[in-house]
Amino acid sequence: MLAMILAAGRGERMRPLTDHTPKPLLQAGGKPLIVWHIERLVKAGIVDLVINHAHLGAQIEQALGDGSQLGAKIRYSSEVTALETAGGIAYALHLLGEEPFTVVNGDVYCDYDFSCLQVLADRMKHTQDKAHLVLVDNPNHHPQGDFLLHDERMVPTNTETKEALLTFSGIGLYQPSLFANIPHGTKAPLAPLLREQIAFGKVSGEHHRGIWVDVGTPQRLDELDKSLRATQNAAHD
Repeated sequence: MLAMILAAGRGERMRPLTDHTPKPLLQAGGKPLIVWHIERLVKAGIVDLVINHAHLGAQIEQALGDGSQLGAKIRYSSEVTALETAGGIAYALHLLGEEPFTVVNGDVYCDYDFSCLQVLADRMKHTQDKAHLVLVDNPNHHPQGDFLLHDERMVPTNTETKEALLTFSGIGLYQPSLFANIPHGTKAPLAPLLREQIAFGKVSGEHHRGIWVDVGTPQRLDELDKSLRATQNAAHD
C-alpha cells in the first residue's frame, strides 16, 4: 500500500516559524514532524510514500531526499500553489496507483498504528466503501467535532443530531475513484467529498484513543516538544 503525506500548506497560524521553514519540517522531540510520520509508516511496512509540497517545498525535498535514510521510497508532487486537501490528492493520483491508499496530514502528531490500515485496504477492495476515517476526541480548540461515528460507520449529521461528533485526525484511507472527478490542478477541499459519500453510506471509521496533536500554533508545537522530550528522558532514566 502507498501513503501520501500532505505537506503543502502555508502554515499561517504558525508564523513567524513558517516564514522560513515549511511546517512539516518544524521539530518536536528532536525530529521534524514529518519524520515521525515516515518512521511510523515504515514500521508498519508502508514504505512507498508520496509527499506533496508548495510553500518552501525545496526544503522538504532537500531534507528527506529519496527517503532511503529512513527506509522509505519517497516521490514528490510539487504544487505551484497549494491545492487544498482533495485537490492535492487528485493532483498526485498518477503517483498513487489504482488501489486504496493512506493519506496523513503532515502537521499532526499521532501514535496511530498504520498497520491497521493495511488490513482495511485489503477489505476495501471488495466493498463499495470509498473511504475510512480515523477520528479522535475533540481537542479544546475544536470542541464541536467534525463527523459522527456509529458502529464503525460514518453516519450523516443534521441539526437534530444529539450524539457527540468526533474530530477527524487527518489520517484516512481512500479509494482513488473518490478523487477522479476533480479537474487536474484545481483547488478542492476534502470535507464535501467525504460528506457526500457518508450520505451514500460508503465511509467507515474508527475512534483512535491514543495520542493526537494538531500542531497548528507555536504554543501547541512547544507543548508537544516538551511532552516528547519528557517521555524520552523518562525512557532513558
